[in-house]
Amino acid sequence: MQSYFDYFDHLTTAQLYQILQARIDVFVVEQNCPYPECDDKDQLSGHLRLMDGHRLAAYCRILPPGVSYPDYCSIGRVLTTAPYRAKGIGLQLMQEAIVICEKTYECPIKISAQAYLEKFYQELGFHTISEPYLEDDIPHIAMLRN
Repeated sequence: MQSYFDYFDHLTTAQLYQILQARIDVFVVEQNCPYPECDDKDQLSGHLRLMDGHRLAAYCRILPPGVSYPDYCSIGRVLTTAPYRAKGIGLQLMQEAIVICEKTYECPIKISAQAYLEKFYQELGFHTISEPYLEDDIPHIAMLRN
């Protein structure tokens, strides 16, 4: 598994297409959430991909402070593609994303996590800072890592 971190302007058209295809497959189709996937935050974000050869295994975007939250950086659109689930790749992805955040930004990391993943994120050092709320009809919680 090889990891790649690129800012929007350094992604090729094929890489961007692969990312958007995976995000739509997971968040819009699998989770049945019709929402605007292209939200104008990608251009301001870094994009971390775990690749198995030419296949996208896992992905997340890293948003600098001021994009989603005024005083926090964030990790979002976290996904593992179907063939790579339950193999620990999501943990590897998040560990790498946290390192990138810590090296790049001097602020806590805030995420909006699907509530069923609360324990997963707690094991990565995040703590819950909100009651559950609905985002696209899916229960979420706000979490923070100092």
